Amino acid sequence: MDRTLLRAEFPVLTDVAYLNAGTCGPLPRAAGAAAVGLLHQAEQHGRSADHFGVLIAAQDGRRRRLADLVGAARPEDVALTTATTDGIVHVLQGLEWARGDEIVVAEHEHPGLLGPLAALIRQHGVHVRTAPLERIVEAVGPETKLVACSHVRWTDGQVAPAALAELRGRVPVLLDGAQGLGAVPVDVQALGCAFYAGPGQKWLCGPIGTGMLWIDPAWQDRVAARGPAYLNLEAPAEGLDARPWPDARAHDAIATSAEITTSANAAFDVLAEEGWDSLMAGAADLAEALVRRLEAAGRTVAPRGRTTLVAWSDPEPAATRDRLAAAGVVVRDLPGTDLLRASVGAWNDEGDLERLVAALA
Repeated sequence: MDRTLLRAEFPVLTDVAYLNAGTCGPLPRAAGAAAVGLLHQAEQHGRSADHFGVLIAAQDGRRRRLADLVGAARPEDVALTTATTDGIVHVLQGLEWARGDEIVVAEHEHPGLLGPLAALIRQHGVHVRTAPLERIVEAVGPETKLVACSHVRWTDGQVAPAALAELRGRVPVLLDGAQGLGAVPVDVQALGCAFYAGPGQKWLCGPIGTGMLWIDPAWQDRVAARGPAYLNLEAPAEGLDARPWPDARAHDAIATSAEITTSANAAFDVLAEEGWDSLMAGAADLAEALVRRLEAAGRTVAPRGRTTLVAWSDPEPAATRDRLAAAGVVVRDLPGTDLLRASVGAWNDEGDLERLVAALA
């Protein structure tokens, strides 16, 4: 992989050490050009059948790209959502619940998972029990109806245990892939999950409003489409007799745009051209290099897996975040903790790491 050529695809890196892909990845030049090009076409020619045809083709292409990336058997096992949490909501609201049903969730989960779980507690009286991520499989009991946790934990980069795959056939697993998709290898078959939700705007560097949800074919008829619209219907012209697609397409976002979808595809292709294995390995290597630099500078780094996230303690994380931003270094603080977090991508280089550590001094 030629990192210099890859960096040239991201204009923000010219002046900024951008280390915040865990919130939003840097947008490649090709993604912006794709969106602007379609907007200009719409200005000149309107948005009728041809424009809608571009949207459908772009959606089909995005579904195929994502299916390949996560190891799905078929493109139609992937729903095109607006965000990770959008996919999580489709699963949690689509399953049937009875009062007292138990969901086991890992400690320190993101509000994007905890918010929908809190809604289930209020709506259906389910019981949510928390366990350490590394021991979440041991926490599963006879009353457990679902396990929900991060594939890669957002606070420190810890990875969900491989033993989750042992639950296949016993208890379904919903993985929050917000810090996994595009950052670390994802093989939904090997993970053994029933559901994998992920974002398009983070490690895939696409626009905000692009996400995905993989649903195991064995579970697709058990997740009801609670609000199907035109694109979710197999034969929309049948009116009240129309039925949702019998697969993950029933959970596509009810509205999207050709501009956003085409932009997302362009961003995806910039990264795919470099090779996903190389990208992910390069990002993980750089993250480990950052850990060494931070520890050498006397910083306490949170325990982590081989991922793209690096978090370290700081006495005033929000103030330090702002001071770093003023120096052209973009990281984020994690509210409710004493942690700052850098999200390291293969588009970064050693210079970005040096700039961060120097600005912390």
